[in-house]
Amino acid sequence: MSEPQDLLLGNAKLVLADRVIERGWIAIAGGKIAEFGEGDRAGAEDMRGELLMPGLVELHTDHLEAHYLPRPKVFWDPLSAVVSYDGQLATSGITTVLDSLRVWREQGAEEVDGRAGVLAEAISAARDADLLRADHFLHLRCEIPMPSVVEEAKELVDRPDVRLMSLMDHTPGQRQFRDEGKLRDYYRGKGAGKTDAELDVLFARRLANQQAYAAQNMVEIVALAKQYNVPLASHDDTTEENVSDAIRDGVAVAEFPTTLEAARALHQAGIDILMGAPNVVRGGSHSGNIAAVELAQEGLLDILSSDYVPSSLLLGALRLPDHVRSIDLATAVRTVTKTPAEAVGLVDRGEIAVGRRADLIRVHVARGLPAVRSVWREGVRVA
Repeated sequence: MSEPQDLLLGNAKLVLADRVIERGWIAIAGGKIAEFGEGDRAGAEDMRGELLMPGLVELHTDHLEAHYLPRPKVFWDPLSAVVSYDGQLATSGITTVLDSLRVWREQGAEEVDGRAGVLAEAISAARDADLLRADHFLHLRCEIPMPSVVEEAKELVDRPDVRLMSLMDHTPGQRQFRDEGKLRDYYRGKGAGKTDAELDVLFARRLANQQAYAAQNMVEIVALAKQYNVPLASHDDTTEENVSDAIRDGVAVAEFPTTLEAARALHQAGIDILMGAPNVVRGGSHSGNIAAVELAQEGLLDILSSDYVPSSLLLGALRLPDHVRSIDLATAVRTVTKTPAEAVGLVDRGEIAVGRRADLIRVHVARGLPAVRSVWREGVRVA
């Protein structure tokens, strides 16, 4: 990335962490926010009254896989896939991303399984070659019942860019897929699809793996995260037992709780609740679980994630105030900037404040849709 330049941006609607300045300016020096204020500032580049807000911070997106495996059995060059994916993130307003990598192998399931090391190396290579617009870290998604998950996690966890590990269990009949029929529908719709006979075999293997490996793998993955001081996320918490496990394991973020009861208990325990921005945009969960807006109405939504649609992160945040009267623009933007950054220890970014990184986006809004006009990372224009 090129050296940061001093910038002065004015006539902007500045979105701060706790309020909005309807007409303001911001000065950038040395890649950081030096000053900001209300009114006009002589010599400032005219933002034409458009939104100027912190760059978005994404904790959970597995969208890289769609670039690496664009069609069944078609593997794209991993470095090219990373660069293409990164460009899509940046133009969606995302300046910091935790790339979610599947840390497991499963016979007869996803072709991208077992490729976490390949993609992690491609991300590093792209970073070293100055090919990336966003700041990339790793989120290791650990499928706890899988026989090799601990071994594979050990191969990656000591990397300096690992910022989050999630504890997942997609065994049929529980958590996100308590209704096994929903899981069957999910797999029938993926790629070339699977027959019921193939799914019977897959599901039986998953149930056997959970019984044989899950308990010990959970202990070892949690210990590994603590050894390397990596924050933990739980995944698809549904029951009181799931929440108790999350509290026991010291998780920092609860990804996609599926019931109101679980979300309330997680919130009471001080665990940040992350939900999908596509859930907000679509008006509900594609799996038939609790709606993100319903949790927001209960004061139980802390973080949004784009999950599988990068552009949904900004759109979902800007639509939250339309759905929930108690959420204003500043509060909504915190769910995609300051709060996710702090959840994984990135306290140098995520808000317009003196001394913070000058990761900023300029956003034009028309007909209810946002368009990202400009993106700066540490004061350097990257999109």
